[in-house]
Amino acid sequence: MAHRFEIRKNKAGEFVAYFCYNSESLFWTEGYASKAGAKNAIESILKNGPAAEVVDTTVE
Repeated sequence: MAHRFEIRKNKAGEFVAYFCYNSESLFWTEGYASKAGAKNAIESILKNGPAAEVVDTTVE
């Protein structure tokens, strides 16, 4: 698969969930004190993401 979630540690030692596509990080979560917190964030994105509203705030 070309896309995936990765859990990494940041410089502060917190766990961060990254969404990657073709080895490029597209977005990431805030830092969590535990790996379980990062896993919960991934589960929330998977559960709630498909139904998320798209808001275009650009002015043309």
